[in-house]
Amino acid sequence: MKTLALILAGGRGSRLDILSAHRAKPAVPFAGKFRLIDFVLSNCINSNIYNVGVLTQYLPHSLNKHIGIGKPWDLDRKKGGLTILQPFKGNLGADDWYQGTAHAVYKNISFIKNDDPENVIILSGDHVYEMDYDQMLDFHRQKGADLTIAAQPVDYQDAGRYGILAHQEDMKITEFVEKPADPPGNLASMGIYVFKTDVLLDMLRQNCTNQRSDFGHHIIPPMIDDQKQKVYVYKYYGYWRDVGTLDSYWETNLDLTADLPELNLYSEKWRFYTRSEEKPPAKFGKESRVSCSLISNGAIINGLVNHSIISPGVYIEQGAAVRDSVILNDTVIRSGTVIERAVIDKEVEIKENCQIGQGDDFSPNAEKPDLLQNGLNIIAKRAEIPAGTIMGRNCRVFSYVTEASFDANNIPSGSTITSELGKKITAGDEEKIEELNK
Repeated sequence: MKTLALILAGGRGSRLDILSAHRAKPAVPFAGKFRLIDFVLSNCINSNIYNVGVLTQYLPHSLNKHIGIGKPWDLDRKKGGLTILQPFKGNLGADDWYQGTAHAVYKNISFIKNDDPENVIILSGDHVYEMDYDQMLDFHRQKGADLTIAAQPVDYQDAGRYGILAHQEDMKITEFVEKPADPPGNLASMGIYVFKTDVLLDMLRQNCTNQRSDFGHHIIPPMIDDQKQKVYVYKYYGYWRDVGTLDSYWETNLDLTADLPELNLYSEKWRFYTRSEEKPPAKFGKESRVSCSLISNGAIINGLVNHSIISPGVYIEQGAAVRDSVILNDTVIRSGTVIERAVIDKEVEIKENCQIGQGDDFSPNAEKPDLLQNGLNIIAKRAEIPAGTIMGRNCRVFSYVTEASFDANNIPSGSTITSELGKKITAGDEEKIEELNK
């Protein structure tokens, strides 16, 4: 039976802060050579779903460039294949901007009808997981469901970030609460929905207008309340991570350095595909020492690397040390610099004899205390850190910062270093961002 996959990939990812200021969240690099959207695209192909629409909106340039025509995922097909679905203005001049997850799908009803699938599977483009959608689709058909929602238990302390479900013994859902302040349980929606196509189209027409509309608020609760609708939960106990916060992004990356990580990137049975950069092999100098780390193509390591993710093209000079950190593409770390517990974006240069992540002061970031409070430092794209800088914990360094932005070499914990260009980018000056990303 024919299934159409729609991947929601237009999110800004505000909880990733300056890390997603240049790109849509699904385009954020992950595990060295991948991007977040690679996992859902690979799951589709491994589940034999070859009709895929990707709904983009916020800063689509780098995401569209990465996806292209879908060749790395075998989606460059004459029939089916991959289609980029960007916002457009309708015949009646309605607002062309997607206003919520359900409204984004509503705006593409004609695409769904033209494809004429039996079922539509709605997927998030920014989660890291391995899942055979065929098994969920089989469950959906066996139950004769109008809607099936994938869910798994999460820690109670994190439950407020998700839609929380309750169900009967037969797995029929009795309650769905979107991001409750006081969660009634911990069975969380994974943001994976299988709809009968005709049911989805009817619900979109009934509940979506040009006002904001989301699946968690405007589609799912009315279906559960309607006793005629068959809404079931598919419990999934495999690997799945929502990397929506800086801490979870950092932790999920570093989890992959374990001897036997829960997510196996090396499986021949379930491969993850990406648009690889054409770079030479990784190179290790005679004084280099590397342990418990992922090192990507094009990296040159002459220093020490421990429990870290090193992305393509990173250069670490002799005498430098990187520990417990995620270093993104083409960043340069000069001699004598020590980096601990950091996420460093693309094309950053950290000059000689710096200490990034120093001391026992874990004061939360003064501007973003809810995002940075566990000692992690974030340095955004193309920043330049002057020689001899000593940086505490929970610091933010905006993109395009230069030496002129630093008033002193000692940066206390909880600080934020900005530049005028970096402020414009983080504030959402999309024209400027797209210009710089080209």
